[in-house]
Order: sequence, then structure tokens, then C-alpha cells
Amino acid sequence: MENVSRLRYFIYLSLIIIGGCTTGKNALQKGDYDASVSKAVSRLQNSPKNTEAMQVLKTAYDLALQSHLRKIDEAKLSNDLFRWESIMYDYQKINQLADDINSCPACLTIVPSPSKYITELADSKYMAAGARYNSGLGYLRDNNRLAAKKAYYEFEKTLNLEPNYKDAKAKMEDAYWAAVTRVVVQPIIVNSSLYKLSADYFQQQIDQFIGKYARNRFVLFYGEQQATEQKIVPDQVLSLNFDDFVVGQTYVKERVEKLKRDSVVIGETRERKPIYGTVKATLSIFEKNISSSGLLDMSIMDWQTKKLVRQQKFPGTYVWRDSWASYKGDDRALSKQQLAMTKRREMLPPPPSTLFLEFTKPIYSQLVDDISYYYNNY
Repeated sequence: MENVSRLRYFIYLSLIIIGGCTTGKNALQKGDYDASVSKAVSRLQNSPKNTEAMQVLKTAYDLALQSHLRKIDEAKLSNDLFRWESIMYDYQKINQLADDINSCPACLTIVPSPSKYITELADSKYMAAGARYNSGLGYLRDNNRLAAKKAYYEFEKTLNLEPNYKDAKAKMEDAYWAAVTRVVVQPIIVNSSLYKLSADYFQQQIDQFIGKYARNRFVLFYGEQQATEQKIVPDQVLSLNFDDFVVGQTYVKERVEKLKRDSVVIGETRERKPIYGTVKATLSIFEKNISSSGLLDMSIMDWQTKKLVRQQKFPGTYVWRDSWASYKGDDRALSKQQLAMTKRREMLPPPPSTLFLEFTKPIYSQLVDDISYYYNNY
């Protein structure tokens, strides 16, 4: 019986707590008047005669309205350049409270005419847009790339507030082009017909990367031919050159092992009983490594000052490997793996053009990572 009584007590207590949460009472006690109104409205939509929700709604709405109007008056008296955004936010909250109440018939019996500030909201939004617009003009007058970026974002905020505000679209476009860094990427020159196709493929990968680059809207890459055709005056020139590369350095190593195995059947007696003995063999293992490597230099130069602003070097190596073996003696002295190796024959290595392409793969990964790192937040 004691357990039953205790269970009833906890159920009763839980219902009180849940009721307080769903009617907005707890939010009201914590001073979160907007949340309190929202919870009370939600409860009255589902339970129109809930007495506690009615009481909460009346009190919470009056306090919420007073709170937002007080914040609006305080903001109007402040010197904050962007105070109209705060004012706009509070008018939006007041209007949202009114919309919530108007969507609930039971709520309208408690708050018959919730206040809405439609004209005031529109005016504050227009004033907020004007503040952002003037801020953008100020940054544009500074006449430098970083200030132009700030101006761009200010005009963007202006248009988010008022899509047709004055000439904000044109000013945003002006700010963008004043903020953009134009980077011309010079092609890699490899003075060897043997590697021309592979070098061209490597260049195509780089061209694809810069063509798809979109992480930083204020950095535009151009290939050299594209820049010439469009008469682009670069801000920076990115040059790529191989300091050195070696293709097809061949190393062959031979390792000789003396093998023997005991207790191997080497014959039979006249009575057909096995004769055990030791078998021997000499195993020669050949390992061929063909190494190809190179070092790519990346330099970024400021076009106006002709000063080097960044230089990095990226190494790349590729090693092609082959192995085979031969033996002399009794093959029973060899393990299965060793015997399988003796059945292999020396393979033809890839052509030089393929070896060239392989050692550029790690170089490409390092290169695009570094370009991204440098320009993503430029």
C-alpha cells in the first residue's frame, strides 16, 4: 500500500510539473515572456478551457509587450549605428505574438486585440537598411581590398533588409570587383617531348581545380590564355615550375640464399621403404626498383610591386617495384612461396610518361591543399 501511495504521489507531482511546462507557467516565472505566451497559446489551442493557461497568457502577454516596447525606446535613444536592427527585431517579436494569439480563438477571449506594429516594422527595416548602406559607402571610400570586402557584406545585408534599396545592388557589384583578387596561373613548361603528354595531363588537373574553385568568392583564377583573351590585368601571378625531375632511375638487387631441408624422401629400399635425406638448393632473389621523383616550385608574385608574396616547394616520388627468382639444385628445398617466385619472370616497367605522371600525383595533392589554404580566407 505504501508503494502505491508513493507512486500516486509521483504521478501527481509529474502532472503538476508537466502542466506548468505546457501552460507556460515555468517560462513566465523565469522571465521568458515570449516563450510563456507561445506555450500558453499552444495549450489553449488543444485545451481551450485550461484555466492556468488563460491566466498565464494574460500576464505573459502584457509583460512581453511591455518588455519589447521598453527595449525599442531604449534602442532609439542609443548611439548604436545599427540600432534599427534591434528595433526591427523587437517589432517582429511583438507582431509574432499577435499572430500566435490571432490563430487561437480561445486566446482572443483573453487578449481580444493583440497589438501589431506593421508600419513601425516597415519603417525600422528601411532605417536598418539605410544604416547598412551608409556603412558600406564608408568602407568603399577607404579604397582598399579589405574595406571593399566589408562594403560588399554591408550592401548584401542592405538588400536582405530592403531588396530594392536605392542603388545597393550596383554598389554591391562595385564593392565585389574592388575586393576581388585576380590570380593568373601560368602553365608549366616541360622541355621534353617524351613527357609532354603527361605534363599536359598534370596541367589539365590544375586547370580543372582552379576552374572549379569557389571557396572564396573574392578570389578568381584565370589560365594564362583565358586572361589574355579577356584582357585581365592580374593582381597576382602564380607560377609553377619543376626545379628538377628524374624519371626511371633503376636499381636491381640480387640476394642469394643457401637452402636445405632435412627428412625428405629421396628414394626407396628394395623393400620399398622410404629413404630420408637432405636436399639442397641455391635461391637467387632479384628485386628491381625504378624510382622517379621531382620537385615543383610554386611562387606567387604581386603583379604591381613585382614582389614575391609566397613560395613553396612540393616533392613527389614514385617507386615501381618488381621481384622474381631463380634456383639451382633440388626444388624440394624451397618453400611454396619461394617456388612460386621462381615461376615469375621479370616484368617490363611502365613507360617513362607513366612514371612521370605517377610522381606528380603526390605533388598535385600538396599543391591544391596549399593553394586552398592560402586563398580560402584571403
